[in-house]
Amino acid sequence: MGHRGFKSSQTQRGLAMVELVITLPLLLLLLFTFGEFGRMLFQYNSLMQASRDAGRFVAGQAWNATLGKVDLSATLQSQTKSVAVYGIPANPNGYPAVVPGLTTGNVSVAAVGTDHVQVSITYTFVPVIGSALPAFYGQSVPLGLALTSTVVMRAL
Repeated sequence: MGHRGFKSSQTQRGLAMVELVITLPLLLLLLFTFGEFGRMLFQYNSLMQASRDAGRFVAGQAWNATLGKVDLSATLQSQTKSVAVYGIPANPNGYPAVVPGLTTGNVSVAAVGTDHVQVSITYTFVPVIGSALPAFYGQSVPLGLALTSTVVMRAL
């Protein structure tokens, strides 16, 4: 009896290399996708924390007992936006933003009713590979993902 079901090692030479060439790009794409998804979740979590901190800051200072309602001055709005972006009411030392590319223009502060304040942060997440994929025909495919974090708190 011979070994009819087995192929010789001579005919199997190079097969592992071919399999590696076929599967490696797919595995790397999957790895980079998981990494980018994790980076997006980290930035969203940072935005959520920044909006909560800014909401707490403005809620503690916005109540005007004389008027009996929320009073958002331009100075308080500016300080609140700075808290949302840099983590402090004023940034004389030039601290970096909580999330790269975040500016005070991405933050809005508003009164909701007579006793609540709202802080919203809108930010566009851009993957490491770029903001758009070129298309073979038509327009390119945008990769930016809009992240929004909003918090509403009662003024104290």
